[in-house]
Amino acid sequence: MPTATVIANGKELPLRLPCTLRQFLERQQLLPRCVVVELNGEAVPPSEFARHSLRNRDRLEIVQIVAGG
Repeated sequence: MPTATVIANGKELPLRLPCTLRQFLERQQLLPRCVVVELNGEAVPPSEFARHSLRNRDRLEIVQIVAGG
């Protein structure tokens, strides 16, 4: 498997390819239904996480959704 690096919230992380956005989130122990994600500056709807394949040097901004009052 080829290896790559993604930048998630400003931090470089190693990545084994192929890897979808959904797989990446799960490997980071993030529930896909509980995050909002931008991939290279574009918002990605949760329904598309499994369709987006990550590439070397992709930039992710990930925000966890927290419920409460």
